[in-house]
Amino acid sequence: MQYFTALKIGEKRVKVAQDLLAKYTGTAMPALALKDNKDNKWEPVGEENLYAIVKEPGGYMIALCDNKGVAKAIAQWFAEDTKNQIVEKIKSEQNMQEYFGKLSLPI
Repeated sequence: MQYFTALKIGEKRVKVAQDLLAKYTGTAMPALALKDNKDNKWEPVGEENLYAIVKEPGGYMIALCDNKGVAKAIAQWFAEDTKNQIVEKIKSEQNMQEYFGKLSLPI
């Protein structure tokens, strides 16, 4: 796929994920629109949305990612109680599954 085609598709998927995450967290930032691969072929992030949790000393970050762990949107930093409330709403209202693998985040 051509770079700009993949990027445009990825940007649309990031926007959907960002809007969805912001619905539950109040604000969300865009993350990655393209998959990182080793063969120089451009691919947009996946269409599916899974949530992932990252624990840091400052609190918890919630990310929406595709099934390969490529983060499309992130919201940070939440206390554990707040994180739990947000995750429960996402799970119950969106029937969204958690991603447990290695998460690709923007650096």
